[in-house]
Amino acid sequence: MQTDFSGASQRTSPAGWAAILGRKAASSDPTLIQGIAGQRVLVTGAGGFIGSEMVRVLAASGAEPIILLEIAEQALFAVSAEMTARGYGDRCIPILGSVGDRALLVALFDEHRPQVIIHAAALKHVPLMERNPFAAVAINGIGTWWLAKSAAEHRARQMILVSTDKAVAPHSIMGASKSIAELAVLAHPEFATAVRLVNVIGSPGSVVPLFAEQIASGGPVTVTHRAASRFFITRHEVVDLLAQAIDASARGILIPDPGEPIRIEDLAKRLIAASCQDIPIVFTEPRPGDKLEESLVSPHERCDGFATPRLRRVIGPSVADLEAHVGALETAIAAHDLPELLLLVEDLVPDYEPSVLLRHATPELAASR
Repeated sequence: MQTDFSGASQRTSPAGWAAILGRKAASSDPTLIQGIAGQRVLVTGAGGFIGSEMVRVLAASGAEPIILLEIAEQALFAVSAEMTARGYGDRCIPILGSVGDRALLVALFDEHRPQVIIHAAALKHVPLMERNPFAAVAINGIGTWWLAKSAAEHRARQMILVSTDKAVAPHSIMGASKSIAELAVLAHPEFATAVRLVNVIGSPGSVVPLFAEQIASGGPVTVTHRAASRFFITRHEVVDLLAQAIDASARGILIPDPGEPIRIEDLAKRLIAASCQDIPIVFTEPRPGDKLEESLVSPHERCDGFATPRLRRVIGPSVADLEAHVGALETAIAAHDLPELLLLVEDLVPDYEPSVLLRHATPELAASR
């Protein structure tokens, strides 16, 4: 029987995901967050794949009000309209804007004083960010710093950063910028947490929708390398992990156990088999910033037991006087000084290895290697 994986992940059953994950996926039973009822909650990236799902869960769990911060007008309109249709419109406050807008953050916190912040906003597409490194660092790294600082100044109870395994020993500026975001969390251990996720299957721009589109058009399915592999979890599993982190008031960097990594070629074969079509696979080559495999823990970190039933705590180095480093990054971005930006990022994230694309764009950096 032909299976359609082209839709959003919430329309696919756990059994359907198990067919391509090679493992049992979490139940899709509704998740509720304990103790969040009546709490003022800010969700950044509220119209995104993870952010919008968290808005749904927060509304069902009784959070009030829910401040929806989103830079994309259509995405903000869509999630706001959905909340209104579900009867939660009076609980939601839509705000069109970016976490990179410091003045907006000040005004938002002054007016709404959120007690819990779920920071899902990010620039996440690796090849695109390789060509837009200033935006990646400004939004993902510096934006998280100022968001955490605003939360601290307004005595927020909790802040959850949605991070990524690409922050571990990053080869991409996106991954390095998320590593800086994690450092911003570590600078506020009294209330801030980073949940370091893996690839969320079915998310826009990820391989499953891409492969589904290629299969629907008759192929071929393109895979970057035979050895390329990734960890995958479902959107429902993400929501459950974030709910656990909020419930437990956990702090620091937390990681899930996503099972064994899946070879991208095997994932493509499973999707092709589910389509009941004869579709060829063509191998291309890794894109700038791509790694063949990901890890959830760097050589400079160690696991330190479970903070929740499904999240382990990771202990790693922090950075002294991060605010001064952020100021230097802001100066480099304002001057559009790419060599200086990359040197500053490497200083903050010693495991960062700039891609060939960025090294070629900065002769001074290339000459030093």
